[in-house]
Amino acid sequence: MRAYLVAAVLLLLIFGGISAYLYRQYAAMSGMDFSPGPITVTAAAVETAQWDTVLAAIGTIRAVRGVELSTESSGEVVSVDVVSGHHVERGDLLLSLNDKLEKASRENQIAGLELAKLLYERDRKLVAQKSIPQSQYDRSRADLEQARAQLAETEARLDDKRIQAPFAGTIGIVHVKVGSYLNPGDSITTLQDLSELEIDFTLPARYYPLLRKGQQIAVRVNAFPEQVFSATLSALDAKVDPDTNNLLLRATLEPDSKLLPGMFAQLELALGNPAQVVTVPETAVSYSLQGDTVYVLESDDEGLSAIPRVVQTGDSRDGRVAIKSGLVPGERVASSGQNKLFRGARVIVDETVTLEGL
Repeated sequence: MRAYLVAAVLLLLIFGGISAYLYRQYAAMSGMDFSPGPITVTAAAVETAQWDTVLAAIGTIRAVRGVELSTESSGEVVSVDVVSGHHVERGDLLLSLNDKLEKASRENQIAGLELAKLLYERDRKLVAQKSIPQSQYDRSRADLEQARAQLAETEARLDDKRIQAPFAGTIGIVHVKVGSYLNPGDSITTLQDLSELEIDFTLPARYYPLLRKGQQIAVRVNAFPEQVFSATLSALDAKVDPDTNNLLLRATLEPDSKLLPGMFAQLELALGNPAQVVTVPETAVSYSLQGDTVYVLESDDEGLSAIPRVVQTGDSRDGRVAIKSGLVPGERVASSGQNKLFRGARVIVDETVTLEGL
């Protein structure tokens, strides 16, 4: 019995000591502050600015003079007189087809034409002397005209056997070789005059009253992401597409723009008519399918807190984005570090960090 009593006292002392230790630990921890510390962000003011009305569009660059060369007649290629990528002048010979049959036919028709001339001249003199009937003279004259027409037809077929440059420009990749057989319409190569380029694009018809020839257009292409090219609105279509309610437009690029036909281009057409807009840095907006948000910094007795607010965004220019609704001028928003923020988060603004340093 005495042994049980001793064991019970020992257990009581052990568990009592543990309980006292744990009590002191919990008492010390209850006085500590486990709330998260403030988050460091950069801030920017919501500002107003005067922005011109700018219309954005996508267009395709094309050469003012650009064609896919093909042949109107069939035949075997006997010579290719041009090199891919070279510049050619108008009238330069590019390709020749087998024309032996046409040349033989021409020689035969030249001989027939000479005979028809002799017969015509003889009958002309005889009919003047009334030695032959008028009908024989008329037949001789008709035979002469027929011989001339047949020779002209053969000459035209011979011309079709020689493909010449219709204008000066740059030859593309040549798709045929000596010995190839061409059918009418088969592609030979492309010829593009790169000195004059234009862009076709569309805009909604509701902007038609604001459009006029001579308006300046900024052009950007993926091949030169840091460069802006200039173009001028040169033509407006005479009708609106009834299916899309869009108006087709054409702009002329400045010469020597280094661009190629077929490139896709992003266009910005400034209409003037400046409007006042509310803007924030682009870095201040968090984009998502649920809506675009910014974190507005609000002050209270304890400092600054971040409150998310859904906004409606508009155009972007020079690193700032227009806010159509959701913000008012003078408010401050978090311009960086907002990926760490949540509703009501305490923040500290680091004024030493600028947007250029982000």
